[in-house]
Amino acid sequence: MRTKSVGKKKINIVTLGCSKNVYDSEVLMGQLQANGKEVVHEDKGDIVVINTCGFIDNAKEESINTILEYVEAKNRGEVEQVFVTGCLSERYKPDLIREIPDVDQYFGTRDLPLLLKHLGADYKHELVGERMVTTPRHYAYLKISEGCDRPCSFCAIPLMRGKNISTPIENLVIEAEKLAKKGVKELILIAQDLTYYGLDLYKKRALGDLLLRLVTVEGIEWIRLHYAFPTGFPEDVLEIIKNEPKVCNYIDIPLQHINSDLLKAMKRGTSHEKTNALLAKFRQMVPDMAIRTTLIVGFPGETEEKFQEMKEWVREQRFDRLGCFTYSHEENTTAYVLKDDVPQEVKEARVEEIMELQSQISWEKNQERIGKTYRCIFDRKEGNYFVGRTEFDSPDVDNTVLVPAENTYLSIGEFADIKITSAEEFDLYGELV
Repeated sequence: MRTKSVGKKKINIVTLGCSKNVYDSEVLMGQLQANGKEVVHEDKGDIVVINTCGFIDNAKEESINTILEYVEAKNRGEVEQVFVTGCLSERYKPDLIREIPDVDQYFGTRDLPLLLKHLGADYKHELVGERMVTTPRHYAYLKISEGCDRPCSFCAIPLMRGKNISTPIENLVIEAEKLAKKGVKELILIAQDLTYYGLDLYKKRALGDLLLRLVTVEGIEWIRLHYAFPTGFPEDVLEIIKNEPKVCNYIDIPLQHINSDLLKAMKRGTSHEKTNALLAKFRQMVPDMAIRTTLIVGFPGETEEKFQEMKEWVREQRFDRLGCFTYSHEENTTAYVLKDDVPQEVKEARVEEIMELQSQISWEKNQERIGKTYRCIFDRKEGNYFVGRTEFDSPDVDNTVLVPAENTYLSIGEFADIKITSAEEFDLYGELV
């Protein structure tokens, strides 16, 4: 067994789940650095802090397996302490303490000062916008609010993240300026619900006001919007996307379903007709906007007929980007009282049907891009290709632009004009103009 280190202890932060967790880990790491602590991200350390996800079954399973893995490492003497924070810990703390008692301490999603105290650090309120960025240096997430006030019946996020709390515009601008000075060129705005931003602070939807301030930040060239809610979408944002070159012609708007009865059961506050009207408005006001959405199949009461309605709607709407997930029956959500009546194998088959259809749509749309030139940012070199993205693509979830590295050199984190020469379902191939 390894003897305990007597010198400065290295703290390893392990991040699971979504971009909001990535952001939270970066803030934690920034606080630790400001306290003079040695901190690493997903590397070897004497102390391990696991930032967990508790959203759906697969995410919970991954979080639990990771906790068990580090507890075993602790029992072998390879690490000294294991702390757990994040959504899983917020939601299931009593169960986790009982089932995995060898963890040194569990913390919730809003326990940062307490977690820091256990790590021998003080929470520094003056560190506005200070983070240790873990994404490639040219893009970063900017979390504009925490929590959610929406009543979606399938969703456990309010149980884990609490009510919506917006970050003041002034603080977000300071954070963006600090990121720009570190070389960040692309800001990806995230929240549980972007369109709700500002209602608590300014008594109005203030996403548009925030965007107009962020576009003035020198060095920031792209601003991308993730996780907008369809009900009450602020129309001034569409004008800003259309008129401000820095705001990407892109929106991530999880629509979840299209059948009106299921949307009502999901408590989404919309209908088939209202959803189509919103999408028509998007395309009317910003004709070349890339629309990304996510859908849930297998929600209680989803008959074959209702599923086919969604499939036909996907065929009609021809979304630029689309993800599809099986419904997860989550305790303490309002949908939990409904019978989970769609068998898991049916759910999975429906996901495959939707994604096969979307794959064909994506291929057809990508064929239309051949011969056109796009301004792309390059994230990395992978094998024989430089891998980049257009403004219509977010990192990790959307299409990529591949440029052969054999006779071309492209700087990572820089922009270049690329002419598309060929295309597959989810990849574009091109050459430097």
